[in-house]
Amino acid sequence: MSNYDPKTIDLLFVDDDDDFRGTIVRRFDRRGFRVAQAASSEEALRLIERRQFDVAVFDMVMPGMTGLELLEKLKADRAEFEIILLTGQGTIESAVKTMKLGAYDYLTKPFPLAELEVLIQKAYERRQLSKENRQLRALLDRSQPKWDIIGDSLPMQEVFRLIRRAGPSDKAILIQGESGTGKELVARALHQNSSRADNPLVTVNCTSLSETLLESELFGHEKGAFTGAYTDKTGLFEIADGGTLFIDEVGDMPSSMQAKLLRVLEDGSMRRVGSSKQRRVNVRVVSATNRILRADVKDGRFREDLFYRVNVMSIDLPPLRDRLDDLPLLIAHFLGDEWKLETDALQLLAHFRWPGNIRQLINVIERAKILADNHMVTLQDLPPEIIEFASQQSQPRDDATLAEIERAQVVDVLKRERGNKTQAAAALGITRRALYRLLDKYDIRAQEIQTAPPDA
Repeated sequence: MSNYDPKTIDLLFVDDDDDFRGTIVRRFDRRGFRVAQAASSEEALRLIERRQFDVAVFDMVMPGMTGLELLEKLKADRAEFEIILLTGQGTIESAVKTMKLGAYDYLTKPFPLAELEVLIQKAYERRQLSKENRQLRALLDRSQPKWDIIGDSLPMQEVFRLIRRAGPSDKAILIQGESGTGKELVARALHQNSSRADNPLVTVNCTSLSETLLESELFGHEKGAFTGAYTDKTGLFEIADGGTLFIDEVGDMPSSMQAKLLRVLEDGSMRRVGSSKQRRVNVRVVSATNRILRADVKDGRFREDLFYRVNVMSIDLPPLRDRLDDLPLLIAHFLGDEWKLETDALQLLAHFRWPGNIRQLINVIERAKILADNHMVTLQDLPPEIIEFASQQSQPRDDATLAEIERAQVVDVLKRERGNKTQAAAALGITRRALYRLLDKYDIRAQEIQTAPPDA
């Protein structure tokens, strides 16, 4: 028998013979299986409604609903676990019908218990393979473009050190940093450096979904759970089972969802929306935020108990303005081998403060490549906000702080975009929500940017 851990297997045994059922349950319980039992098909259905199983073993002949009828019902309901049937009447006819209905296999009584364990193990392996195939299909549907992490600066060397240390752990990690600094790349690096690297890494952004959609996305839902739920949906926790779930902008998660996330982190149990069945998942959670979560905990916007669950260790990503030594490497990476950048343009980019961080840099490079001739990016190919900001800072005050410089840049872009916050956010390479945070941070009022009536 190949090496496997019985403690990972949720097993259901259904037989109306109390003595035989008791013998089976005691044996597999001693072996470490998580065993549940039922004396009838009706009792088994009630258990299946409340709990998720990997393998079920049914007696074929029982009073009331037979094991064969139970098999038919469960397969019609698209049960996700494997089923083994037991019979004292091992006819070829019953065996053929059992296999056609979707059973994994059947055994004829009496049989050695070791033979049943081998069959359960093989059924569990097929169950895991089917789960991995579903996860892979879901991941292909959700595939995202990937960037490598680039950097030789001292701040990034510290980030790499923490990734190497934290990656092999199964503990929850919190990645903190401004918008556009590459938090998802760090999450991918943590996953790739873990023992879960061969299993899924699944991503969800709390900012982009309403509370109802976020709950359905994370936990899945049953058909008819709410208007528009026309089919069952597997949630991201189930898709990520055995792997890593990356929760981006966890600080924006509604308080009711925070309580549900805490429960999964505490004991690995969850329920789909509209279902009473408890499901068990084994998922490592990596979270990210551009907020100061400790301040949110103090203000009551984020649960303190959840904060300590998601923040066993934190990795702080530096903003691009604090790692400008990496700028030539980053520009070369995003430009590609066939492109060049004028020295004057590089110097101008090196003096920019980059409130939108690497995301803004990518935006600037892609725009410049569209405008450039002969694969050479010049000053004229850079966006107006960079050129205008550089001219304004040509004679900077000796006592000007980085915050003052960043504030002036945000005001300048808003003036140029005539108060249109959507266009200003795009020019800065940040989200509209992040722009509002900067407006609040620097107390920027409408009067400062009112070259024309601002948008609502």
